[in-house]
Amino acid sequence: MGLRHWYEETILPKIIKCACNDERIEELRGHVVPLARGRVFELGCGGGLNQKLYDPKLVTGFAAIDPSPAMLDDALKAAQEKGWQADIREGRGEAIPFEDDAFDTVVCTYTMCSVDNQALVLKEMRRILKPGGTLLFLEHGRSPEAKVYRHQRMIEPVWKRVMGNCHLTREVTAAVQRSGFEVQDTSNLYMDKMPRWAGFMEWGVAVKAGE
Repeated sequence: MGLRHWYEETILPKIIKCACNDERIEELRGHVVPLARGRVFELGCGGGLNQKLYDPKLVTGFAAIDPSPAMLDDALKAAQEKGWQADIREGRGEAIPFEDDAFDTVVCTYTMCSVDNQALVLKEMRRILKPGGTLLFLEHGRSPEAKVYRHQRMIEPVWKRVMGNCHLTREVTAAVQRSGFEVQDTSNLYMDKMPRWAGFMEWGVAVKAGE
């Protein structure tokens, strides 16, 4: 096992879980995750941090993937604690292992920043949604301010190497729209007590329309 592999499999999952477990981020999760209903798919479920926010009265089935075995263990534990049946697998967003038109809701929080191909992942999420299905998203991304964006561009090459391919400059809502979703509601803010280059958050609701 090389040093990089050891870091990404052992240390990085702990850093990510700690960062994503911040109470301010959990508050933002509360804006989107409880809206999920029907058969739900979650992309990047590692850590299981969203599971406590789902309403079991609204969710009729739950499936999820994550590329990290260590993070998947936490997701499986979260499912056991919640006491519901869940199909949780290792996988990547560029090739989601589920059939077309399979889900009523797709949930994606703090995941599009680190995938290899954001456009392909969005295409895959759209593929597995039923016509009229809903994408619920929450991500950090490219700041609309030129000065902050310049800082993001300077920091990003190093940041990606130490934070598991996490990008600082990816568009979020605009990328969702480009992929064929109809964005019905969106909000954004800079997270308090966080550097602006890392703290621009976007979340929203989008629908698979046009079919």
